[in-house]
Amino acid sequence: QVQLVESGGGLVQAGGSLRLSCAAHGTINNINAVAWYRQAKDEQRELVAGLDSSGNTKYADSVKGRFTISRDLTKNTGYLLMNNLEPEDTAVYYCNAEIDSPVRPRWYWGQGTQVTVSS
Repeated sequence: QVQLVESGGGLVQAGGSLRLSCAAHGTINNINAVAWYRQAKDEQRELVAGLDSSGNTKYADSVKGRFTISRDLTKNTGYLLMNNLEPEDTAVYYCNAEIDSPVRPRWYWGQGTQVTVSS
């Protein structure tokens, strides 16, 4: 059984920074790919950033130049570094990772972490 555990959310003033972590626990061979989504109140969940198995990244236009997605395969952890945060970034952030396990690769979701940016 694989579980993704998120951490790093919180309350920050506009212009501040946070780093979200997404740690994979269980019997894991590798994190093939990782993505971060967010869902603001009364809004649909949207893709914020993605990192594929080749190391290619993509970002939502609203976060380009401010957010950076990465992963540390030695720690089985994905990250989202968020700089110059804006009140519009307030949302619950979810990680979504493709985990290579002894059974088969599969996508998993984290439980979500709240990010609140005050003006």
